[in-house]
Amino acid sequence: MTSAARMSTDRLDPDEVARFAFRVWGYKQGEMVSLLIHLGDRLGLYRVLDGVGTVTAEELAGRTGLHPRWLREWLRGNAAADLLRSDDGERFELTAVGAAVLTREGDSLQFAAGAFGPPPDPAFVDDLANAFRTGIGLPYDRHGPASVHQTERMLGPWARLSLVPTIVPALEGMHDRLAAGTVVADVGCGAAVALTTLAEAYPRSTFHGYELSHLAVERARARVADAGLTNVEIFDRRAEELPGSGAYSLVLTFDCLHDMTRPDAAAAAIRRAIADDGTWLVKEIRCHDTWTGNRRNPMLAMFLGFSIASCMSSALSEPDGAGLGTIGLPPRALEQLARDAGFTRFQLHDFDDPANLYYEVRP
Repeated sequence: MTSAARMSTDRLDPDEVARFAFRVWGYKQGEMVSLLIHLGDRLGLYRVLDGVGTVTAEELAGRTGLHPRWLREWLRGNAAADLLRSDDGERFELTAVGAAVLTREGDSLQFAAGAFGPPPDPAFVDDLANAFRTGIGLPYDRHGPASVHQTERMLGPWARLSLVPTIVPALEGMHDRLAAGTVVADVGCGAAVALTTLAEAYPRSTFHGYELSHLAVERARARVADAGLTNVEIFDRRAEELPGSGAYSLVLTFDCLHDMTRPDAAAAAIRRAIADDGTWLVKEIRCHDTWTGNRRNPMLAMFLGFSIASCMSSALSEPDGAGLGTIGLPPRALEQLARDAGFTRFQLHDFDDPANLYYEVRP
């Protein structure tokens, strides 16, 4: 450090520096709390705590067979993060509100614990750092099978609780078409959570899932088999490889356009694949056209972190990648993408999903 820079640092307001340091260490605390949440979810601790009132570490050990000393530290960490309630650091309670977010995966749209995975492999972080030098990102499968599972659990509550009862009925005429029997494509279907949910609700319809991630395709096919569904087929293909037959009454792209290297080519392929009276249902990240608008989102830093780790990285995983990233498709940009592909009708739906907006797009 030069003497001029040293002098400049010496003149800084120490309280302002302390506040900035506190903010930085707060992000480190978030990293550690993330690990606590992952362990609680992975070990089933939140599920055991749900509805039992206050417990000690020893009582929790009796219910789980786990070591009480480790449990005490985990319980205290959760209480310090205000995830569990404790007045004395000895007895701990998971409240009903906490349970809705941390354990009730089957019936709570606010369930979030499934989003917390283990720390990334150092080799993956090395590859990510190298992407800053080369400009070429990492394909989705570089995250490994754990990422597929994590994404599946994040999407699961929404698919089970909102897709069929709330979102499909909001699309003009779509419930009746699905009930009578039609053909649906889910482009970028991932582990097929949404697809199997629809297939179970509308057994007369036929559902095709398209996915370029080999790991996700494996999980999707296993999910279909486990559910015993005969009206679902999964294809290991890119979005651009959709059949251009105009056979699909409904095409879905859920949280994936911004991850694609060529979203423009995907949109054009969807236009060729969709019937003239069909619907393209898009689910995309809730974001704004301006930095000022996006700064109002208290989770913006997390969204941009996701973008570096996954979304933008995937979208730059080929030399000609668009690289849109997590907040790369605000409403105006998405409408332009759809119109450039040949669609003429565009309607935004806000279903009070804190992370996403929905778009009903028609030829």
